[in-house]
Order: sequence, then C-alpha cells, then structure tokens
Amino acid sequence: MSKFWTGRFEGYSFDHFKKDLLSGTIVGIVAIPLAMSFAIASGVKPEYGIYTAVIAGILISLLGGSKYQIGGPTGAFVPILLGIVISYGYENLLIAGLMAGVMLVLMGVFKLGVLIKYIPRPVTIGFTAGIAVIIFTGQISNFLGLKGIEQHERFIDNMKEIASHLNTMSIYSILVAAICFVIMLLTPKVLPKVPGALVGIIVSSVVTALFFSGQVATIGSTYGAIPNSLPSFGIPEITLDRIQMLIGPAFVIAMLGGIESLLSAVVADGMTNSKHNSNRELIGQGIANIVTPFFGGIPATGAIARTATNIKSGATSPMSGVIHGVFVLLTLLVFAPLATHIPLAALAPVLMMVAWNMSERKHFAHILKLKSGDSLVLVITFLLTVFTSLTVAVEVGLLLAIILFAKRMSEMLVVSKVLPDHESSNGKVLPHVVSPNHDCPQVSIYTVEGPLFFGAAQTFEQSILSSINAKPKVLILRLRKVPFIDTTGEEYFRNIITDFKSHGGTLLVTEVRPSLKLAMDQSGLTNEIGEQNFFVHTGDAINCALGCINRSACLGCKHFAFKECAELASSKKPVKPKEVETTLV
Repeated sequence: MSKFWTGRFEGYSFDHFKKDLLSGTIVGIVAIPLAMSFAIASGVKPEYGIYTAVIAGILISLLGGSKYQIGGPTGAFVPILLGIVISYGYENLLIAGLMAGVMLVLMGVFKLGVLIKYIPRPVTIGFTAGIAVIIFTGQISNFLGLKGIEQHERFIDNMKEIASHLNTMSIYSILVAAICFVIMLLTPKVLPKVPGALVGIIVSSVVTALFFSGQVATIGSTYGAIPNSLPSFGIPEITLDRIQMLIGPAFVIAMLGGIESLLSAVVADGMTNSKHNSNRELIGQGIANIVTPFFGGIPATGAIARTATNIKSGATSPMSGVIHGVFVLLTLLVFAPLATHIPLAALAPVLMMVAWNMSERKHFAHILKLKSGDSLVLVITFLLTVFTSLTVAVEVGLLLAIILFAKRMSEMLVVSKVLPDHESSNGKVLPHVVSPNHDCPQVSIYTVEGPLFFGAAQTFEQSILSSINAKPKVLILRLRKVPFIDTTGEEYFRNIITDFKSHGGTLLVTEVRPSLKLAMDQSGLTNEIGEQNFFVHTGDAINCALGCINRSACLGCKHFAFKECAELASSKKPVKPKEVETTLV
C-alpha cells in the first residue's frame, strides 16, 4: 500500500496543503458551471453533472495515475451521452457508464494504457474537432432562445430542427447570451485569475432576474429545482439484455474516456516535468466510473482545461483534486437553490467557448495544409464524427490510418542489385556498380531494405523473381536493414526459396539481425534455406558462392564482377577463389 502513495504525498507539508487548497478552490469554481452545462448538453439534469464532479473528481484524484489530474464531466462526452439518453434513456446511461468503468479497469489491469499512444494524431484531432462542432451547434437553440426544440441524435436532424423553429427566436435570450459572452471575453483581461464563465453566468443571471424575469428559460423553469442535499444511493436495474444492448455504447465511452484522460495526463506531464502511470490512470478512471452511476452521476474522464488550471494555480499533489470535489459539494449544499435562476442562454456561450477551445483549429489547419494522407484521415474522421457517430468515425479513421501506414511502409522497401565496388578501398557492395556490361551471370547479390510485412511482401517477391529470370547459380540476399518479417512476408520469402531451388540454385543469406533470425527459425525458413547458408559477412557469402558456380561458364566472361573473375575467365583449370575481404558491408 505504501507504494501506492510513493511520489504522490511523500514529504507532504502544510505549505503544500495551502497551495492545494487554493488551486482546488479555483478549479472547483471553474468546474461548477461546466459540470451543469455538460450535464444539460448531455440531456440530463444539471445536478447529475455536479454529482459527477464531486464523486468522480475525488476518486480520480485519489486513485488515478497523475498527481495533477482533475476529473469530471467533459465536453468530449456530450454527443455520445446525448445519443445514449435519446436512444436508451437516462437509467441505461448509468448502466453504460458502469460497464465502461469495468472496461477501463480491465484495460489498466492488462496494461493496455500504452496502446492509446498508437492512435494517430489526425484521428484524435478529427474526432475532437467534430465533437466541438456538435457541442457548438447544439447550443444555438439556447443562445437564440428557441422554443419547442426536440433533440435528435443526428447532426442533420438537429440543424433541421433549429431551422424550423427560427421563428420562435427570443431577443431577450440573445441579449442575455451576448452579455455572458462579452463578460467571458473581458474578465480575463481585467481579472486574469477569476474564471470568466462564472462571472458571466452570475451577471447574466442577475440581469435576467431583474429585467427579463419570465422571458428567458432558466434551469429552474426547464429542469426544476436543484436539490441542495447529498446524492442518494441507488442501484440501476442491470439485466443481461441491457448489458448486451449497451455493450457498444459502453465501449465507446471507455475508449473515449481512456483517450481523453491519458491525453490530459500527458499535458500535465509536459507542464510539470512529471511522469504519470497510464495503467493506474485507467484503473482510477474505471473505479470512478463504476462508483459514480450509483449516485446518479454521468461518465467522467480527465478534463484537460481544468487539469491545466489546477497546475497553473499551484497544485502540488492529488489533494487539490480532492479539495476541488469537496468545494463543489459544499457549493451544492449551500447555493443549489440559487442555481435554478441561471438562464440557459447564459450557459450556451460557456459551452460554445469550450467547443471553440477544444476544436484543435490550429492543428486541424496545419494538417489540412499538408495535403497528405494524414489530411484525408483528418477530414474523413471529422466529417463522420459530425454526420454519423463517433464510433463510426474512429473505426473508419483508424482503418484509413492503418492502410496509409501500410502503404508508406511498403514504399520504404527497397530491393537493390549490388556488386563489390573495386575502386573502393573496403570493397563495399553498391547498386551503382551493376550495369549491363558489369554483372555476374552466375551470382546475383541483392540488398533488401525495409520491413517484409503484408504490405511489402509481394513487392519483395516480384522484385527478386523478376530480376533473376536468367536463373543465376547463386542468390545472395543481404538482410541487414530488414527490421522484421510477418507471416505474409514469410510466405513470399518461402516462394522465392522454392522457386530458386527448383532450378538447382543455391540461396545464401547474410547480415541477418538476431530478432529477424529468431523469426526465421520459428517459421521454418532457416531449415528451408539451410543453417550453413547463413553468413555474418557478405564477403564470406561471396567466397562460398564462387565455390558453387560453374567454372567452365566463366571462360571468356568479360563482366569481371569480382576480383577473381579475370583469373576464372582465362583459366582452363578450376581456380580456388581468393579470400574476399570480410569487411564487405
């Protein structure tokens, strides 16, 4: 148990606590309006966002793998949770969140945290920007004060809904939203340490209560009073049918939660020169998402903006995250009745600003300008996130990224015919030495560079077989720059061996890496080639090759590919090949 706390509270002092108290309070102030806003945007009551910020926030800080992580409801979850609420209902959202928590714990236990880093950047930027568009457009109706709006799961349907209700626009809502928006922009310039969102919401709420009472929709008029009490414990009805129905949505929540929390932890590492434990972070996130649904909370993950605020405010340990949760809870108990007066039009610019900040617009534009395969992955992931679903977007984005990666890797494979350069002092074998007038008809040497995997294996086979139509006596393959071989590569390599041996040829292999040699041993390629035909140096393989050739065919040859060729071409007797320098590379 002592290992769990090592590096987190070691040497903790009262001075550290004072810093954590300040940073935790500041983050708590920031978290309150966001928690309610994200809950409302997700289609649930605002208090459920508060419960999530309290319970998940405390558990993620205590059990997670980052000292500075702040957990709670986030904008990234909004379109997913809203879709689940619309399709399955609130209680099923709780079950999906619980199932996602179990998945996250299992991911951490089986040490899958490192796999998140293999998700390509264009995919993460694409779906993050798509989510930002969904959040932003989802607040247009509240910003304009539209009445009779019905939320849909699809982006196009929501846009049609907004367009058909534009005639219900309220000038009062627009004015309230504009006031909140302007204050949010001005506050950081006048009071840099005060959260602009909180000031904007308070001022716009006061303006609404004094001048537009009954004219603008508020939390109270839409969702009822927010209870100023502790969340009650309840067990959702979990059945096998519900588990089967929700396995897909739960997996999406788990994957996005894992990605978001680990990205946030990486940001925290960069800001503090620390190192998080990715697997423990997943376990902490998982436990928080298992516990939170029993108190009515929605899925939570690491919040990048709140984590950054926590660090900038001077946090020194996970205690700041605990204090943030306690502060939000105390605020709920004391000020909950006042929250009913918050106009929805004031929350709209808050979420729009969140969407703008999470849109990754600079990175998006940069990748777009590259006009490369990454640009294609980015655009397709973005469009699919907006117009279909995050699940489809990530699946297709990853598939495209894998295909493009395989294509790029296959283009890295280079198969070059080489011969010793007699003008070089160390006798290196080089491609430029080979020409129609300088090429041994009986010994062919090829340098293979690049991985022999499914995307490049056929190219490898065709390059070799098409180049040895003359059927040389000996084929030497130099594999020093081949990092690995997969089963497809093994099969095509086996085709070369079979084809070459069927014509009585001898295959020699040189400079094989230990990892590649082990793979060849396990696949049986070593036995088919013959252990005696593996050489450490190319020079040794050439010596062996010159001992296997038909000497009578050398008579009169003018190619002189090797130093021994002049003697072999003029001699009628078999000539023992001279030792070739084994420094050949």
